[in-house]
Amino acid sequence: ATNMKLRQTSNGVAKKSLHMQGRAIDIRLTDIRTDKLRSIACSLKQGGVGFYPKSDFIHLDTGRTRAW
Repeated sequence: ATNMKLRQTSNGVAKKSLHMQGRAIDIRLTDIRTDKLRSIACSLKQGGVGFYPKSDFIHLDTGRTRAW
C-alpha cells in the first residue's frame, strides 16, 4: 500500500509523520523478542526507536537519535 492509501484508511496518522514520508516503519519479528530487537536498534545510536510492549512491536525511523 502507498503512504497516501495508509493515511486514508488509518485513524490517527499524522500527515507529517515520518511514516508518511517513507522514513519510518513499525516492525515485529517472530524469531526475536521485541525487547531484544529494541536493544539492538538502540545500540546503533541512529534514528528513532520506539518500544510498544503491549502491542509487541517497535518503531524505527531515520529522524534524530532518540528512544522512547
